Amino acid sequence: MTPTMPVFWYGIPRGYLQLDLDPSSERFELLAEQVIGLPTELRGKADQVFRFYAGALLLLNQQHVQGCAIGLHPDGSGGILSSVITVATMSASGVDPKLVIASLVKSADETPDKHIQPLELPCGTGFLFEEERTTTAPGKPSDGGDDPPEGNVWQGTVAVPAVASSEIVMLQLVTSEVDFVDDYRNVLLGFASTLTFTDPSLAETESRGGSSAAQVRSPFG
Repeated sequence: MTPTMPVFWYGIPRGYLQLDLDPSSERFELLAEQVIGLPTELRGKADQVFRFYAGALLLLNQQHVQGCAIGLHPDGSGGILSSVITVATMSASGVDPKLVIASLVKSADETPDKHIQPLELPCGTGFLFEEERTTTAPGKPSDGGDDPPEGNVWQGTVAVPAVASSEIVMLQLVTSEVDFVDDYRNVLLGFASTLTFTDPSLAETESRGGSSAAQVRSPFG
């Protein structure tokens, strides 16, 4: 029997572009044709991006990611700060999802590099898990070696038990901009505060822009 997927809604923070995780075959064919039609000096780089996009879609779908958005914000010095937010669900396999989250909290609490914080969100109780870790970075090694370059990233995850199901909703933000962790944490917490298990179209609001589908204001402006 197929498990019941939770029904939930959320707002996309300002400055984030939502990706289509289920593009049609026609859309892929059009992108491929556009890559082929580019000048030779641009075609190689565009082909790499296209293949990365296709591979990323496959990986995201395998991990049951239901939403993904890329954030690009000015850093105040003429540069651009980048980050990625994802929305996914994790099955608790018939177990009370609150017990599963409690297990995650216990496990994370035993890991020195992880920070845990309980949250009281409009939709209920959640937990913020955050850590800074080293991972493979895009690009080529500066020393010309075969090993891929590495870099530090900050990863924040808010876990919230779904209503009327054994699923856990996972809202995650990942960025390599580790000097702006406080700002990105605020973005993630604001993002999590929009999560709701009540259809916004049925809820009474003071204004049309007051539902959880409204855009979240980012501290980056």
